[in-house]
Amino acid sequence: MLGLSYFSFADLWSPLFLAAILLLIAGYFVVIGPLSGKFPGSGPVSLWQRLLFVSGIIALYLAQGGPVSLLGHIMFSFHMLSMALSYLVAVPLIMLGIPEWIWRALLKANPLRRLSFLAHPVVAALVFNGLFSLYHIPAIHDYVMLHFTVHRLYYLVLFLTAGLMWWTLINPLPERRMASGLGKIGFIFLNMVLLTPACGLIIFADQTLYATYSDPDTWAQAMGYCVSGDPAVLLQNFGGPTFFGLMSPKVDQQVGGIAMKFIQEIIFASMLAYVFYHWYKKENGQDDAEASGSPSEVDGGHLTRA
Repeated sequence: MLGLSYFSFADLWSPLFLAAILLLIAGYFVVIGPLSGKFPGSGPVSLWQRLLFVSGIIALYLAQGGPVSLLGHIMFSFHMLSMALSYLVAVPLIMLGIPEWIWRALLKANPLRRLSFLAHPVVAALVFNGLFSLYHIPAIHDYVMLHFTVHRLYYLVLFLTAGLMWWTLINPLPERRMASGLGKIGFIFLNMVLLTPACGLIIFADQTLYATYSDPDTWAQAMGYCVSGDPAVLLQNFGGPTFFGLMSPKVDQQVGGIAMKFIQEIIFASMLAYVFYHWYKKENGQDDAEASGSPSEVDGGHLTRA
């Protein structure tokens, strides 16, 4: 299927990365279990939170170490699927799976407090979407794909800035929440708009933009970082990425742009509905309390007698 049978187990499943992922999951359960007593204010972690964390880690593994990662070096559409899984799916799931008391400990020990301005909603949205769009400028994308260290560093920065972007929407700490319900709605629309130009450039381009997915020599060099053996053998055996493609490079490119925008729209539309529902419920709850004539005031999110 999709030419995966031509690659070894190690090429498909990245055993070293898989081992690191399993250690990370094991570390999570050790921290929320035997070591939880070392954290102030620690408490039990729900099964739901545990499932969210593990699901996020699995999504990250599939995108960056599993078959999706390998296919992302062959077809642009799978590259975009990998990006969506990494930054729009894995990041929020992992963040939701981390309990409040761990977040407080992490933020207290944060050595980068001077860079806290990056967590400001507008700054975080501009930085993440700006870096994502910059990465998909053809010359920059091909350069990053052909330089392994730059590639890993860029993906790490995207992961961290995605976390800053998602922090506004799923911040689990009441004392650190900056955005109101209406502010979150505006923030979601801002993110949906900021990613549109990059996806539009990819979807409506009248030619293939990326040598990584169209030029055999560039493709073989990029593949050399994710498969074992001599990249020249790839050219000898397959001739280029079109050997595996189900569609032409141009159509594959368009499908990738559409897929990225579609996945983003689905995820943020779901968040928009969730935020709007809870904002509307909260606002109407306060209006009902005021209309009842009872002398009450809102204090810390609870109605208290004055």
